[in-house]
Amino acid sequence: MGDFLAAGRKNRTKIWVGAVTLLLVFYLVVSFQRSILLLLDNNPAAKAIGAAYLVLPVIGAWAMIRELMFGAHTEQMAKVLEAEGGLPVDDLPRTPGGRIVRSAADQEFEKYRVEAEAAPGDWRSWFRLSCAYDAAGDRKRARASMRDAVRLFRSKVPA
Repeated sequence: MGDFLAAGRKNRTKIWVGAVTLLLVFYLVVSFQRSILLLLDNNPAAKAIGAAYLVLPVIGAWAMIRELMFGAHTEQMAKVLEAEGGLPVDDLPRTPGGRIVRSAADQEFEKYRVEAEAAPGDWRSWFRLSCAYDAAGDRKRARASMRDAVRLFRSKVPA
């Protein structure tokens, strides 16, 4: 029983992603069904609303698949880096509230920025730069750097 609980704690993020994904799929199916009902209505206004409403599940499905693939590629890259011993070590000092001390994160960030500039075609350097951006609190640039890492990783790894 203890192993089961430990595995549950370890995969908590995956469980939440699965739950949210199921809720989103349910919403998309209901939206699609409602759009079909509106398209089948004789009223031209209802048909127009149904056609417009049909776009929501298509965009939602595209976004969901894109984000799930992003997460899967990120996890795959992290496993490769872990096996190579190349994951950044999370040893930055933290505040009593658990947040990373900003000045320490900024100082560590500089090291990874220089590494990424020296090897712009290496997905590993972009992955580590993304982690440094995240530690410094710049989530937008962290995500952009990770997207660059995924793009480079996918171009190097056969499908």
